Amino acid sequence: MTSWQIVRIVAGSFILASLALGVPGSPLFHSPWWLAFTAFVGANLLQSGLTKWCLMESLLRKLGVSAGN
Repeated sequence: MTSWQIVRIVAGSFILASLALGVPGSPLFHSPWWLAFTAFVGANLLQSGLTKWCLMESLLRKLGVSAGN
């Protein structure tokens, strides 16, 4: 698996988990403050799209994960 695939899988998982924990209608609801984490992940995705730089992808590459195409 390439670094960009891992970044997208992790970001998607974080968004789904934080929505499950932050939306009052969810059976896993804990606190609406989890929606702030959803916004944080979304802001980081926006930033990486605009700047073409992602900290997590840089860290994965340093750990030896291939960049992909």
